[in-house]
Amino acid sequence: MRFKRHLELERGQKEINITPLVDMVFLLLIFFMLTSTFVVFPSIKVNLPKAVTSQAVKEKNTVIVVNNKNLIYVDEKPITIAELDEFLSNIVKQKQQKPLLIKADKDARLGIVVEVWDICRKLGISQINIATLTASK
Repeated sequence: MRFKRHLELERGQKEINITPLVDMVFLLLIFFMLTSTFVVFPSIKVNLPKAVTSQAVKEKNTVIVVNNKNLIYVDEKPITIAELDEFLSNIVKQKQQKPLLIKADKDARLGIVVEVWDICRKLGISQINIATLTASK
């Protein structure tokens, strides 16, 4: 008694061996996991606002964080407005100016963010960016 499967194999239909396909998928997965770079965000919790026209920043930035309690952080260290002015003026004097990224919590007072922005503009910092999340459509 012959089964249907054996008859099909005898007529020329071959079984597809998917083992090499699975091997290639795992190799690709391992390759992408090893070669991809991951961005580490600062440990200060900030709920960023959403924007439709946001773009990815490609350069290393000086990051200024304004949290929901209206506290300002530079490199994860708390700082006052006066200290921020002094810190940024030292960067400008030493000509170590990198693009500036302001990460303001969506619940932060707008006045604090504007003060930070004004200090940057007063010191002549030309590349000032605001961090946002991409709005989902």
